[in-house]
Amino acid sequence: MKFHTKSVTVAVIVACGLIVNIITLLVQPTYAAVVERTDKMMMSTAQKFTHFRVGEKNVKSIYVDGNTTWVGTTGGVIRYDILKDTVKIYDAKNGLLSNGIFYVGKLKGKITVGTYGGGLSVFDEASDTWKHYNIPEGLGDAFIYGAIEVANGDIWIATWSGVNRVRGGALDNRSKWDLFTVENTNGGLPNDWVYGLAKGKNGEIWLATEGGLARFVNGKWDNWNHDKGLGAAYEKVKDAITFKNDVGSASDHHAKQKREMGLQNVDVAYNPNYVIALQVDRKGGVWAGTWGGGLSRFDGKQWVSYTTTEGLPGNHVFMLHEDSKGQLWIGTNNGLALWQNGKFKVMTQADGLFDNNVFSMTTAPNGSMWIGSYGGVAYLRPVKK
Repeated sequence: MKFHTKSVTVAVIVACGLIVNIITLLVQPTYAAVVERTDKMMMSTAQKFTHFRVGEKNVKSIYVDGNTTWVGTTGGVIRYDILKDTVKIYDAKNGLLSNGIFYVGKLKGKITVGTYGGGLSVFDEASDTWKHYNIPEGLGDAFIYGAIEVANGDIWIATWSGVNRVRGGALDNRSKWDLFTVENTNGGLPNDWVYGLAKGKNGEIWLATEGGLARFVNGKWDNWNHDKGLGAAYEKVKDAITFKNDVGSASDHHAKQKREMGLQNVDVAYNPNYVIALQVDRKGGVWAGTWGGGLSRFDGKQWVSYTTTEGLPGNHVFMLHEDSKGQLWIGTNNGLALWQNGKFKVMTQADGLFDNNVFSMTTAPNGSMWIGSYGGVAYLRPVKK
């Protein structure tokens, strides 16, 4: 399949979305297998990778829907038909309101994307069009980082200005939209910048925020931050921080957070209160990936943190995913890790990943793995037995 390129200037969201660089890049309006090779990996026998290149963009979310894989990037969402090897890209030129995609999934049986500045968009398969929900419809903010549908039909949406709950999933009924913020929860939600959502084992809602982890159950809020055990201490990770950019110098918001944590003198990318990734495992354990403070696990009573000292490949944790076997995968700034028998088994670019910055991942029913990084996706076929 041939590639046609054109130069455009776009905003690329670097790492977890805190720093925006405007650069000139090549946008590829087609998406196909361009590299295929077999590698011997640390976690299995020899397996074949296919690399899918998406240009100089981050792959922030991946969702497999039957024979279609949806890939959310900082340059639009890609619809890839696995059987036909055909592709279509949706962006601000043909249906979406923003090119930045941070969430792809299904709500009420329909493909839904959360965008960076364009709100929530729901795909209509029959007409090949998108329906948009933004601030006038009830969204707290046009920047969407995640969404989940819970057992009672409610939809929860993570935004940069609190978290929305849409009772019964009635997106078209404005009266069904609620917005929870730091102010109206009396601090129960520790920060209005909500980066992730997860359903608990007993129906509770877990929320990843820039000020810690929150839990909502039976109308009650609880939260945990670094002072309560979340994230590793700076002294433990300071020598392993690879990102030297100080987000505290980028905005008053981040500077205020640093002052509140007593981190005024820390000039690298470290904030253990900032939960980037969230996963509740099938046993009910809550896993939180932090910005420089490693990976933390909460068993309902106490926190345990894991860093590069314990074998985690990087202390910036961008992604958490539990596969159908109950295995936990951790995407970091320095590779992908599998948590197995109390240890981390690590995969890097040398083993077949597209890039060591791993932002997204999903596993398909057939056991195949789709791993999103900067610049592309590594597709890992299942081992034939």
